[in-house]
Amino acid sequence: MDIIRMVVPIAATVTMGIMAGVFGLYSHTVMPGLRRTDDRTFVGAFQALDRAIINPWFMLGGFLGALVFTAASALLLLGAGGSALAWTVAALVLYLVAFVVTVAVNVPMNNAIKAAGDPDGIADLAGLRAAFDEARWSRWNHVRTVATTVALICLAVALLRYGR
Repeated sequence: MDIIRMVVPIAATVTMGIMAGVFGLYSHTVMPGLRRTDDRTFVGAFQALDRAIINPWFMLGGFLGALVFTAASALLLLGAGGSALAWTVAALVLYLVAFVVTVAVNVPMNNAIKAAGDPDGIADLAGLRAAFDEARWSRWNHVRTVATTVALICLAVALLRYGR
């Protein structure tokens, strides 16, 4: 049981770091880079990126992993109490914000642009791009970036508190 109490919080911190990194890269690299492209390149590249990110490594090792390991860390700390539990619960709440934003905002937007089909067969790429609303997608991604980064900090503090 001690090994589980050690490994699970570390796994929560690592997977949260992965998510903060993914969302952060979209905020400061991917979306600003795509913003500078023509409509066909934007649509095709965004579709390709979204298809590529849906894979077991990302889903289990990051997106779902951060949720499961952070929740499991909180459950493991329930009996111990203390500030490590409070920091872990704060991280869980912050990740739930990012998770809900992802499922409610970003994924439906991603699915809509993918549903348009092959960019070579889309008559109005500019219209599709405008309907996608890059600014809205990016704003909500910034929320995910901040939430997961602060959650990562919370988990790091929890590890320090738990180690005492």
